[in-house]
Amino acid sequence: MAGVTLKGVKKAYGAVEVLHGIDLDIRPGEFVVFVGPSGCGKSTLLRVIAGLEEITAGRLEIDGRLVNHASPKERGIAMVFQSYALYPHMTVYENMAFGLTLEKDTPKSEIDARVRRAADILQIEPYLDRLPKALSGGQRQRVAIGRAITRDPKVFLFDEPLSNLDAALRVQTRIEIARLHERMHGTTMVYVTHDQVEAMTLADRIVVLNKGRIEQVGTPMELYSDPDNLFVAQFVGSPAMNILKATAEAGRIRLADGGGAVAVEAPAGAGGALHLGVRPEDLALAGPDRALLTGTVTLTEALGEVTLVYVDLGGAGEPLVVKLPGAVDLARGSTVHLAAEPQSLRFFGADGRAIRPAAPERRYA
Repeated sequence: MAGVTLKGVKKAYGAVEVLHGIDLDIRPGEFVVFVGPSGCGKSTLLRVIAGLEEITAGRLEIDGRLVNHASPKERGIAMVFQSYALYPHMTVYENMAFGLTLEKDTPKSEIDARVRRAADILQIEPYLDRLPKALSGGQRQRVAIGRAITRDPKVFLFDEPLSNLDAALRVQTRIEIARLHERMHGTTMVYVTHDQVEAMTLADRIVVLNKGRIEQVGTPMELYSDPDNLFVAQFVGSPAMNILKATAEAGRIRLADGGGAVAVEAPAGAGGALHLGVRPEDLALAGPDRALLTGTVTLTEALGEVTLVYVDLGGAGEPLVVKLPGAVDLARGSTVHLAAEPQSLRFFGADGRAIRPAAPERRYA
């Protein structure tokens, strides 16, 4: 197992800086996922680790060794791309063995053993004699992953490997990648995706990137439950967290844009403009006496297992999104009262940073 350490890593193309001083420590055996909007630098960061892009400044270490100027081959990594990049005229076996055959000091018996071990791990032994055109998209992706496994790398790098698959195959292959991590005895894996489900289900830790900077690093539940700022709060989770502009006055919360008062206390130390955050799934229908928010239904979307309800709170902001279990019959234009547990509410300052309760003061006898 090998760790990956980035210290002040920058990447620029001419005068355009894409990565702005990335500091990150990926522990040996960890499964880390990079997420962020298009153009945030996640694929560039992965390519920097792979050695496919040169670092403009900073330090990159793999397994404790400085690799700033090392070639991809010298870094002990294997990369799986979004496109399968299989040779169409070669069989599955030949595709998986090709990289090893270029290493003249690797015996044929060892090449064969590595290929068959990878095929066993990925359950593609029956396809070893087939050409890529005779395989499904999911099978081709497994071949591409198998080709990486045969190299026995210190670090696996995945660049959106499931984006070309349909929904059912994405789920199946995602589960196979999770099993692969277990069967590879905790080999370090770094994975880029724009799919939140992939990130939440695969990652030991998630790195949220925005405009070439790291916004937050944490476990999936840390990012979901305790986002550091508004960007992470609205990026992690689907539908996104509802964010309501508000002010804190005399210890109480009042919504901006004419939204009225909210029956909740302001966080300690908060004053003036702030933002109130609540996830759609943390809201529930309630009676008027328990209502945190009251509004008018503007649209419902029945998705089977859940219903999304869009509610106008009477202000100038975006409709509130409510995620209710099962089928819910709410007419457009009807008034709804919504409640949420106080501990599910999140507060952010005018600068977008999370307002957290102060740690209890330690007292010593």
